[in-house]
Parts: sequence; structure tokens; C-alpha cells
Amino acid sequence: MAYDVKQTRRFLRQYKKLNDIAAKDTDKAVVQVATKPKIGEKKKGDLSELWVFKFRSGGQVYLLGYSIRDGLKLIYLESIGSHENFYRDIKR
Repeated sequence: MAYDVKQTRRFLRQYKKLNDIAAKDTDKAVVQVATKPKIGEKKKGDLSELWVFKFRSGGQVYLLGYSIRDGLKLIYLESIGSHENFYRDIKR
């Protein structure tokens, strides 16, 4: 059973800035994460609640940051972007 997906404001702002091809690839990545939430890599330390799924779009690697609430069968999309400053920005 697929999890429900909710977007944070940060994710929505970043998603709107993506070009059409990257947005389409992001949609595919969100579907993958919704069907199999543990597909990403769980982070440690300050970002221990965060999971990151890496995917390619237009020759560039994008990171999709999300958190999982197993009891509610819910995934919160936290952030989307390239690797540059991704972790620094999400800590804020």
C-alpha cells in the first residue's frame, strides 16, 4: 500500500523553481518513494529524521529529502535540489 504524500512549504517553493523536465522526473521520484518509502538513505546525526532519495534528471543528480511517519502512513516531502548546499539549507 502506498503512503500518502504531503508537501512542506519549502519543498513547494523549490519545486516551482524546477524546469519542466526536472519537475516531471521529480514527480516520478515521488511516486517511487510513496510506493516504497525505505528506498532512500536514512541520514544520521542532526538530520536523523531525514531520508534522501537520489535521482538523475537532465544529466544532473537531484536529492529528494523526506520524512516518514509509519503510524500514519504519511510521507512529508521536505526538500528538493541539487547536492550543492542541500544539507546546509535543510538544517535551517
